[in-house]
Amino acid sequence: MNPFDVLRDSLYFFKRNLGQIVQLCLPLVIFEALLQQMVDRSTDPDSFPGISVIVGLLVYPLYTAALILFLDARSRGESPRNRDLLARAAYLWPRFALLTALNTLLILLGLSLYFLPGIWLMVVLSFGEYLLVLRGMAPLTAMKASLRLTRGHFLRILVCILCVMGPLWVLKGLTLQLYPEPQNPVISLLLDSAHSFLQLFTSVVLFRLFMLIDDAPEQIDRPL
Repeated sequence: MNPFDVLRDSLYFFKRNLGQIVQLCLPLVIFEALLQQMVDRSTDPDSFPGISVIVGLLVYPLYTAALILFLDARSRGESPRNRDLLARAAYLWPRFALLTALNTLLILLGLSLYFLPGIWLMVVLSFGEYLLVLRGMAPLTAMKASLRLTRGHFLRILVCILCVMGPLWVLKGLTLQLYPEPQNPVISLLLDSAHSFLQLFTSVVLFRLFMLIDDAPEQIDRPL
């Protein structure tokens, strides 16, 4: 399946299940944006820059793991309750947070090395979250398995990521022009929450790719 078919199928799924995705993820996304805003306003601009990353590690693993579990359940025709998904996500939080921290550290390091290594790492580590949540792998094992699973599919994965994140980066740049710093706290919260929520579409796209590329036949043939 080419990248545009993957994007089309993912968009159809996202639109069809938007209501439950909003109920499942948006409250946590707003909480994350609020927490980030509070930290930004209470710390010095020249303070340790990793604080914002730490804030993300507190909440991002919860709503992302819950979304992955939801995607997997819906692909099997199931309709799980949000509280069950969040309970399972909370159980996975320590391992998921560690995986996110390792991925973030490696990608930031790669981006600092003339940018391209960071892009390469972003692609080859992109299936680690799904392997951890759906296959029960430990963080390092999931990272190694993602390296193997993405081999030979780099360009397709990169195109899909850029087709989603590119417009979002442009949109964020436009909103910063329309609402330059310093922003009204309410407007800032709404914009940050909307941007983070829209980024969840990337998880849907990558899940679709994961289903197609994964070695298990039942994952490949399963409809989204």
